[in-house]
Amino acid sequence: MIFRLRQDVSLTDTEYGTVLLDERSGRYWQLNPSGVLVVNTLLAGRDTEQAVTALTEEYQVDAARAREDVRTLVDGLRSAGLVTS
Repeated sequence: MIFRLRQDVSLTDTEYGTVLLDERSGRYWQLNPSGVLVVNTLLAGRDTEQAVTALTEEYQVDAARAREDVRTLVDGLRSAGLVTS
């Protein structure tokens, strides 16, 4: 799976944290630090299992929970039309 933001979606740091901005609609989604880690891992060309590993190494979370969190985030981004993969 190649994970990319749609061409008119940007990942932006703001004074409130990191957000995904859909430039077509003007809507944005704020990411928490673990969400940023997952998105950045996937945008770097790594796969979902590597994103799971990144979460388990950075946060005290077991692999099953991390895997579910990664799946939920990726599914949500797909449903919102923010990514192509």
